Amino acid sequence: MLKRTGTALSVTAALLMVSTAISSAQDMAELEAAAKAEGMLTTIALPHDWCGYGDVIAGFKAKYPEITVNELNPDAGSADELEAVRANKDNKGPQAPDVLDVGLAFGPQAQAEGLLMPYKVSTWDSIPDSAKDADGHWYGDYYGVLSFAVNTDIVQNLPADWSDLLKPEYANSVALAGDPRASNQAIFGVHAAGLASGAAAGEAAGEAGLNFFSELNKAGNFVPTIGKSGTLAQGATPIVIWWDYNALSGRDALNGNPPVEVIVPASGVVAGVYVQAISAYAPHPNAAKLWMEYLYSDEGQLGWLKGYCHPIRFNDLAAKGVIPQEMMDALPPAAAYEKAVFPTLEEQDAAKQVITGKWDSTVGANVQ
Repeated sequence: MLKRTGTALSVTAALLMVSTAISSAQDMAELEAAAKAEGMLTTIALPHDWCGYGDVIAGFKAKYPEITVNELNPDAGSADELEAVRANKDNKGPQAPDVLDVGLAFGPQAQAEGLLMPYKVSTWDSIPDSAKDADGHWYGDYYGVLSFAVNTDIVQNLPADWSDLLKPEYANSVALAGDPRASNQAIFGVHAAGLASGAAAGEAAGEAGLNFFSELNKAGNFVPTIGKSGTLAQGATPIVIWWDYNALSGRDALNGNPPVEVIVPASGVVAGVYVQAISAYAPHPNAAKLWMEYLYSDEGQLGWLKGYCHPIRFNDLAAKGVIPQEMMDALPPAAAYEKAVFPTLEEQDAAKQVITGKWDSTVGANVQ
């Protein structure tokens, strides 16, 4: 109900608000119709056990059954995603991705190359300014912190911090969850190890992280295999350096076979934001925009939270009181995140350049 103030200005403002709402509803109806006419959405690098994406994708399909979701290379890294856009600029077929989900440092890189199409979702104002491009080329979607997922059938003494990973008892045990020359998650793992040594975020922590992994490799503790649920369960990589949400969902999927402990390290607690973007060459641009609207709706954001990710609109959802208590109870204790640091975009980029450029010469382990 409109509040009566007796002024023409208030009535005019109220009418404008109603008009805007109607316009937005019409715009959404038009977008839905255009997306359904395209009939397909092509995603890339979205494993179903990452951040609850399996249920998120299923939710989108249920809401828009007229749109087929074509999923490319679920295990690709952020650099692979950008390469897929570059390689398919002139290709409107099923190998051309419409949308991207990449590490924060890769958003500005893709924008600078002209690979992204700007689009602002209807919930744009509730996304923190620090986590989005002002013109809508990319915008934060969720974040987590680096953790250790440990197969306790094999590892009896749990590592509490990064320095523990160098102990002889962890021989042939420690793996990154990606190739540090291409995977944002793996790059963050190296950066976090450097920060735990006391180095400043950015280039210094990148160098320190490389030195740490060089020591880990020389000690025989580093396993040059991309860690995932399967390798964790088989014992090929009994300790995996993983985003907490991946580690927790992996633990749940294994359901005690084997038992898995997820540990947030005592130092070097690094939070990483991922971002969404639409390819400038998207074969299905309207379906891509509709996907973004779904992801940034309350429903989409809660889908990520169910997958143990902190959605970028978390504070807004909490303020509105729409987060179910059982979701809050399923998250790790807040105390584990008290030391979390969010490296700036410049610090991330500096660390990324060092890590991707010097991994081969410093560590010399071909991760695959």
